[in-house]
Parts: sequence; C-alpha cells; structure tokens
Amino acid sequence: FSDHGANRLGASALMQGLADGYFILPYTIGNYLAGAGHPALRTDSAEYDRAEEAVRGRIKRLLKNSGARGSTFRTVDHYHRRLGALLWDYCGMARNRAGLTHALAKIPEIREEFWQNLLVPGSGRELNQSLERAGRVADFLEFAEIMVRDALAREESCGCHLREESQTEEHEARRDDEHFSHVAVWEYTGEGQEPRMHREPLRFENVTPSRRSYK
Repeated sequence: FSDHGANRLGASALMQGLADGYFILPYTIGNYLAGAGHPALRTDSAEYDRAEEAVRGRIKRLLKNSGARGSTFRTVDHYHRRLGALLWDYCGMARNRAGLTHALAKIPEIREEFWQNLLVPGSGRELNQSLERAGRVADFLEFAEIMVRDALAREESCGCHLREESQTEEHEARRDDEHFSHVAVWEYTGEGQEPRMHREPLRFENVTPSRRSYK
C-alpha cells in the first residue's frame, strides 16, 4: 500500500502509519538499539529537575482519585469516547461554524470533568496502562481544542476538509486563497489559556493555484 499525505487523506494516512509501525518497527528498532552505542544519561541539571517535578506532579494529579468509590467517577475510556464522539460529529471531514463553536465550548467542560472525576486504578510505581492512557487522553483534550480552533479560524474548504459555508453552487469545495493562503502553527500557552496562532504566508513562484474540479 502507499502512504498518503495527511492533508490529502488524513484517516488513511493515520491508519497506514499505524500499520507501518505495528508490523515494521518490531523487526527494525530492536536490532538498531541493540547495536547502537549511547552515552550514559546525566540527571544533574536544572532542566532535568524541572521536567521530573512536572511529570511527577502530573502523575499525582492523574491518580488523585485512585481507590475512590462513587457514581461521579469515570474511567479514562469514558472521556476518550466522549471526546472522540464530539470531534467525529463536529470536526470531521465536513464541518461548519455552528458545530465547531459547539465543540469549542464542550471541550473545556469535558476537560474540567476529566481532571475532577477521572478514576485511574493502580499506582504510578509500576507498569500501569490505564495511567499511560490517561496521560494520552489529557494530551488529546489539549490537542482537540487547538484542532477545533484551527478549523474554526480557517473559513474555507481545504484539502479534503469541507467547510459547509465554503462551497460552490455545485457543492464542490471552495478555497479562499485571498485570505487563507498561509500555513499556521499554534503555540501552546498553558492549560486553560487560549493558544496563540502564528501564520506564514505561502508564496508561489512557479505555479499558480487553481480551483480543483472533477468536471
């Protein structure tokens, strides 16, 4: 199979990337690491101390309800499914301003409930896959909000993503090169803080962008 760019076929590229990693990495990375020499890692630095403190604090926060009982507590799977359903419904291949605005309002609610009522069994002193997954879902919550913000800011149809407000009379995707001919990156500014967008304009010297049509 071939690997496609994420902008062209995002879901396909994701699945194929996972397949590559699942089948190929076990036969390659182990042999490489076994023969590669690595210097001993040093931990006597202020940067290491700060990173270790941050990680320990995050683990402690994720495990704060460990062993708790009650109907208000939920597993990490519960929040993962809720977030996934929200993105599927409102930030999928076709999206619109109303749906994206709704998703942007709901994600902070899910995040607040996640940190308040998350129940992770076990501890942080041994292998704990529930804890590992909880850390990933915590990251997903931040990433999901930025993804929705980016989709909301780009008021055009781009690649295979359709903004329902930006389509032709024949219901084909319509770009807006006058206002959105740029690449954007979002700067994370902290939990609960609005991220900052940075734009870099695209300059075409040898080709002229044109509307894609299958007619």
